[in-house]
Amino acid sequence: MIADLYIRVSTDEQADKGYSQRDQEERLRLHCDRLAIKIDRVIFEDHSAKSFDRPEWKKYLQSFKRSRGYREERLILFTKWDRFSRNTSEAYQMIGHLKKNNVLPQAIEQPLDLSIPENKVLLAIYLSTPEVENDRRALNVTNGMRRAIKEGRLMGIAPYGYINKCTEDGRKYVAVKQPEASNIIWAFEQVAKGHLPTAKVRVEMNKREGKNISSNAFMVALRNVTYCGKIYVRAYKNEEEDIVPGKHEALVSEELFLKVQHVLKKKGTKDLRLPGGRIINEERYPLRGLLLCPNCGKNLTASSSKGHTKHYYYYHCTTACGFRHHSDKVNKLFEEELSKYDFPTGILEILKKIIVKNTKSTSENFDGERSTLKSRISELNDRISKARDMYLSDKIDEEDFRDIKNRYKGELDDLEYKLSLLVKSEQKEGVEDKISKALKIVGNISERYIKASPIDKRAIVSLIYPEKIIFDGSDFQTSKINSFVDNIFLIRRELSKQKKGDLNSKNLNPRLVTSTGFKPVTF
Repeated sequence: MIADLYIRVSTDEQADKGYSQRDQEERLRLHCDRLAIKIDRVIFEDHSAKSFDRPEWKKYLQSFKRSRGYREERLILFTKWDRFSRNTSEAYQMIGHLKKNNVLPQAIEQPLDLSIPENKVLLAIYLSTPEVENDRRALNVTNGMRRAIKEGRLMGIAPYGYINKCTEDGRKYVAVKQPEASNIIWAFEQVAKGHLPTAKVRVEMNKREGKNISSNAFMVALRNVTYCGKIYVRAYKNEEEDIVPGKHEALVSEELFLKVQHVLKKKGTKDLRLPGGRIINEERYPLRGLLLCPNCGKNLTASSSKGHTKHYYYYHCTTACGFRHHSDKVNKLFEEELSKYDFPTGILEILKKIIVKNTKSTSENFDGERSTLKSRISELNDRISKARDMYLSDKIDEEDFRDIKNRYKGELDDLEYKLSLLVKSEQKEGVEDKISKALKIVGNISERYIKASPIDKRAIVSLIYPEKIIFDGSDFQTSKINSFVDNIFLIRRELSKQKKGDLNSKNLNPRLVTSTGFKPVTF
């Protein structure tokens, strides 16, 4: 009789450090020597027995498949049946396949004569017991990991900005990893502003120091509650999905995370884009795509032309239209246009008093609005609870329950986001300092624009002018301007009528400042 020896371990660690493979080989060889069985080949395997998708086993099947099986009967020996397989259904199929090729599988420590019908009962026990052990072990691991997640532990590979670490006593934890953590914080802040497409934010983030992140991984990261210090618990059996507080360090605030979700949801799958659409980094053309031709109404593009001694740079329309102007001249005129929104330094303090006064007066309406939002949130949660009770009592099926839950979940997220903004606006601590900082930025907007990068310049323009601007060669015209900036211009015009030495909050009209304060825009 000729036999092939099959030696398998379940992990690479057992193959490298353990004695399982050598021990199996020794016992198999002793068995063959005792029964005068000739050994043909020895097959070493270090893959799981959950299936027969194993490299060495596939090679073994291919060896006799080419010759359509062996002419004489031979054995394939292993120590126990769990070395052969831990999957009952696949094991029976493989035994039948081997028999067709005159190969008889046999375990030397659990010998069975498969020609005897009663032995098939023992075979079923030998094959099903390892499978049951595997299933029980997998179930214990799943339950253990789920319990750890519910307790706030971040399981698995740490996301971008974090790293898996281990203490000296062997306890695993997740720590912040720099500079990736700073990169993802920067990305959240940029997306929350809504100035740039998310794809552009990712490209700019990847230019910073640290590991790059793919497009798909970046979008997953922006929606990952891990970054605001929470853990997402998946739905499992009768348990619904949930979000629990995590034990790891949060990289962004919950408010910033909700704002990013609001921005992403606002445009659906489409990127938030500036009025100019495609963004370029050419400093000579910061207004490219933002200007309209006064003759035909098309977008003005930009390019350079080579002269005899140097290049000349233009904003221009199509060749058929022929409208064009030097980019340096247009850029300079636009900077002068922005200067009309600048404030003299001495007036900022008076304007701050007016805005603080208006902010305090409007805060009286916060209680009613907050109560309305909380009432609606409570109403939606009650509806979801009723639907859950109906599902548990078999009055509606699972699909109907999930439809009801998903229908209200979007509205709940929006209401909670609005409530968080309202709570923040009610916080009086440091409100004057924040207004001073904001006015300092707005007060010299033209200087800020001149010093800004091309991307920031386009962001500033889009905030002031929600629609595209018509340039007629000397002046800029637009049908719409940001209401806050427009009020600043009106206040400045009113102040220019005041006599010197008579500037105070009493002789200014507070109604020129909108009741919403800084809410529409944040520079």
